[in-house]
Amino acid sequence: MSSRRFVTLDQDGTADGWLHVVVEAPTGVFYQQQYGGHLCRQGQAEGFLVPVFGPDALDALRRLFEEEFAGAGTWNYSWPDDERARLRGIIESIPYWASDGHTEDLHTLRLDGNRVRDADEARVPVITPDGPGVLMWANSD
Repeated sequence: MSSRRFVTLDQDGTADGWLHVVVEAPTGVFYQQQYGGHLCRQGQAEGFLVPVFGPDALDALRRLFEEEFAGAGTWNYSWPDDERARLRGIIESIPYWASDGHTEDLHTLRLDGNRVRDADEARVPVITPDGPGVLMWANSD
């Protein structure tokens, strides 16, 4: 019996308004999702899922990827400084609660500058207080 488990986020594409971070860790649980706008890439990240709440940030991410990039995806895109700064600002507006089991501390996410070329619609690499992760939301197609 395999110890690996696969969880597909928004399997039928009907959920809307969700925003999650998969903090990368060797858990044996892989979260799968469609991303990349109309290119409909399939991706997965192993780790643990942290729901985050940022409706304004989600709206801003959608405007950036769905309107300005026209849902065409941005994987392996060379982000100009102004667009990278805009994406960084959106990501840094998302609150992230970290807990050690006794206390909870409010932090914000950070864009992972070392992996920014992997950023795409519905999938952006981030740094959390718990380690590197992937910010995910519903793909536009």
